[in-house]
Amino acid sequence: MAEKKKADKPVLKPLLSYAGPYMHLFAISMVLALAAVVSTLYAPILVGQGIDLIVGKENVDFEALRPLIVRLCVVVGITAVSQWTMSLCTNKITFNVVRDIRKKAFDKISALPLSYIDSHSHGDIISRIITDVDQISDGLLMGFSQLFTGICTIFGTLFFMLSINVRISLIVVVLTPLSLFVARFIAKNTFDLFHAQSVVRGEMTGLVEEVTGDLKTVQAFSYEQKAEEKFDVLNKKLQDVGVRAIFFSSLTNPCTRFINGLVYTSVGIIGALSVISGSGFTVGNLSSFLTYANQYTKPFNEISGVITELQSALASAARVFEFIEETAEVPDSPDAKVLTEVDGTVSADHVYFSYDPQVSLIEDFVLDVRPGQRTAIVGPTGCGKTTMINLLMRFYDTDRGEIRISGCPVKDCTRDSMRSMYGMVLQETWLKTATIRDNIRYADPDASEDEVVRAAKAAHCHGFIKRLPKGYDTVISDSFSTLSQGQKQLLCIARVMLSLPPMLILDEATSSIDTRTELIIQRAFAKMMEGRTSFIIAHRLSTIKEADSIIVMKSGHIVEQGTHDELISKGGFYAELYNSQFAADGY
Repeated sequence: MAEKKKADKPVLKPLLSYAGPYMHLFAISMVLALAAVVSTLYAPILVGQGIDLIVGKENVDFEALRPLIVRLCVVVGITAVSQWTMSLCTNKITFNVVRDIRKKAFDKISALPLSYIDSHSHGDIISRIITDVDQISDGLLMGFSQLFTGICTIFGTLFFMLSINVRISLIVVVLTPLSLFVARFIAKNTFDLFHAQSVVRGEMTGLVEEVTGDLKTVQAFSYEQKAEEKFDVLNKKLQDVGVRAIFFSSLTNPCTRFINGLVYTSVGIIGALSVISGSGFTVGNLSSFLTYANQYTKPFNEISGVITELQSALASAARVFEFIEETAEVPDSPDAKVLTEVDGTVSADHVYFSYDPQVSLIEDFVLDVRPGQRTAIVGPTGCGKTTMINLLMRFYDTDRGEIRISGCPVKDCTRDSMRSMYGMVLQETWLKTATIRDNIRYADPDASEDEVVRAAKAAHCHGFIKRLPKGYDTVISDSFSTLSQGQKQLLCIARVMLSLPPMLILDEATSSIDTRTELIIQRAFAKMMEGRTSFIIAHRLSTIKEADSIIVMKSGHIVEQGTHDELISKGGFYAELYNSQFAADGY
């Protein structure tokens, strides 16, 4: 029901607003359309005059025909040039509008809160930006190229028909618009079908993106058959709604052509009777009139086709504009402070937060971290460790309470400057499609070659990089490369080694690295963390024994806090976690 309500929102007006900057091209297209129509409509007059010079004449006057033929060739040339140039202008309008819409949609991604991205299918978002915008392009291209000439042709042919025979012209005028009523009735009932088609297409894109994104996991759990079954269900659903949409929309053309065929036949019969009766209506007049009648009815077919195509474009536009109009992340306040340097002090004052208002998560969280302090956050899965990192980085805003950096509330700082104070290595790696050098430089695009190599050596990935065929020039990506998960994580660590920000967040940063390399990286981290405030999330408790402070979380609350030795001597929840982990490892 909500989806239907969104689909009903007017989209033609905002769609046309994107054409505003290109009104000069629109005006040129209109002039060229008029020129093409006038020259096209003048041609039947010349043909009719030529026929009258031939029919009923014993000797054809070729001298009189020659200027008619020359004028006809000139008219045809003007028509061709006008139509070609008009198509060039309309194509430029269409693709500029589509480019602007797609750019606006892509820019919206970075403006949306992380909660939207986390709660929506990535495949559906991709479908809206790529596939749905392409559908808009197809609809606009047909609309711009045929609508202008169609309207001009209708009025132009009407003028010429009236100049030849008023009575027969009125018959054409009365009957032909019936095709528009038929087209409008059909189009009105196909919009919902095209919108449903776009929605299902987005669901299918999401499923394909999900499966191809981690095919190893799909195969490891023998999920191929179930994935195929889910795909078959969506594919069948898309087929059903697509067939119904195409079937109903395809009724437009034959219905309008049937009506126009009746008009053309009626005109032919009445015109022939007028010629036979000797009322002054010549064979040349009949030829010209039939040509005009055909040209008059043709735009009605084209416009009905445009209306049908526009239904698909508008249905796709509704989804794209729905995405563009989503509530953006709360912007930084005009007087927000730009952090240029921090002393490393971080505090959380009675913070409350939950993803779902009905399910509490972080409650009355209090934290006070001194400059240069290494703080480890531990606890069972789902206790809120990563959520606290999201709040510290302001990927989410607190429901109540306040987080401060160097005494400044994070809500009063610009997000970019605040986040630039942190270096973050997550358990989940992400690499962009680029060279290894560019991936390491993601943290500092202006870094020199020596700085990149130094960071790679510090992260212990220089060795395997040099063994690659193209070394630092090897192109990799997050979804496709010959690198292992551990090697990808080392590259992510190298990014942080390159930027060396004043504060660090390590969220299971060595989870995909072998034990020997982990020990080396831990020593590198220890050196890097000297003098820097650091937050370390780790499930292997042996890796955080040297932390200055260990925060133990359970169900969104801090239940214990202290050094490793202090917490072990207490024999509380941390000691229980630590001892059970070693017991599980066979110690």
